[in-house]
Amino acid sequence: HREAVEKASAGLLKPLLDQELSVVFYDITTVRIHGEKELGDDLRQYGHSKDVAGTARQFALGVVQTADGLPIAHEVFEGNVAEAKTLAPMLRRLLKRYQLQRVVVVADRGLLSLDNVDTLEALAADEGLAIDYILAVPGRRYAEFTDVMAELHPRLADAAEQSGKESVTETTWQGRRLVVAHNPERAREQTRARRRKIERIEQIGEALAQRLDNQDAGRPGRGRRSTDRSAHRRFHQTVLRHQMSSIVKADLGAEQFRYDIDDEAWTAAERLDGKLLLVTSLEAWDAQAIVERYRSLADIERGFRALKSTLDIAPVYHRLPERIRAHALICFLALVLYRVLRMRLKAKDSAFSVERALEALETVQRHAVEINGEAHTGVSISPEQRQLFQELEVKPPSQANVSA
Repeated sequence: HREAVEKASAGLLKPLLDQELSVVFYDITTVRIHGEKELGDDLRQYGHSKDVAGTARQFALGVVQTADGLPIAHEVFEGNVAEAKTLAPMLRRLLKRYQLQRVVVVADRGLLSLDNVDTLEALAADEGLAIDYILAVPGRRYAEFTDVMAELHPRLADAAEQSGKESVTETTWQGRRLVVAHNPERAREQTRARRRKIERIEQIGEALAQRLDNQDAGRPGRGRRSTDRSAHRRFHQTVLRHQMSSIVKADLGAEQFRYDIDDEAWTAAERLDGKLLLVTSLEAWDAQAIVERYRSLADIERGFRALKSTLDIAPVYHRLPERIRAHALICFLALVLYRVLRMRLKAKDSAFSVERALEALETVQRHAVEINGEAHTGVSISPEQRQLFQELEVKPPSQANVSA
């Protein structure tokens, strides 16, 4: 059934996609799933959840949508799949389904790897297609851009200060175009938050050192006696909890409790505050257009939220892979209808949101009564509901035999 659905959807969406340039957005989310038993080809795996803190049993759902926000493809992966490994398989399926001449892939931070970039470039060469990409650099790789930011940060900060708004520039990184956007307000927030963390860590470090000094002076205080080793351990745990190990260095090998602040690493971290780093193969687009196009990716996140709230994709209680995939397919089709509703309401400049429209339409009632042995049927529709059917360009249900 899935092949039939995809073939039908390809036919419906073909006019939208068979263009000289087609921009597609791709992202992946996780969906909670229940069950304890394990199967040989089980999609239900434990992985980092995007819904709850920590690890959960789940499957992963990748979705591709157009620049207009219309979902066009999806794929189900194991719950512990690495996001970076899902991009190429999804793109191959997309190219097989649609006769595209050119594709621009826009994807989030979890999908950037040099392997992915190499794969995209190789796939373009193999298929004889123009495949471009806009990929965000994940935060864990920011350390690779220390030298780049040392050069660009003063220019970006000055431009943002003069204009009072975000500044954008570009350079090259490993032979590829790198676009950098600097949001001064976001930078100030991140800088303040980091400084508060470091101040808190230093307060704890000073308290630990003071306790050790008091013990040496014969003033042990309350509680168990501290040692330099226990102080090191507690301090190191605090640093890890605040994710400041690149800046605050606890000397775990020292006989006496001590720590250092790496001022150079601190300065490098502040240079990256408020920055959005995008690696792209697009040469014709200006840097600002690259940033704006990437930020449109946020719309796919809203689709995921709709899947998990309005459309109730989770929790899932299936255990067989084919049933899990069928469940995901039904929810994906519901998301397509959800987005079509949104597009039609927006085109009519409607005051209704999709959620409010669905809530209003839920109260449409069909009646079936028998009077003097004669059956009568009809549908009750309010003026608000009539307006909605008109805005959605959908013929309302028949109101035959319904009295005012």
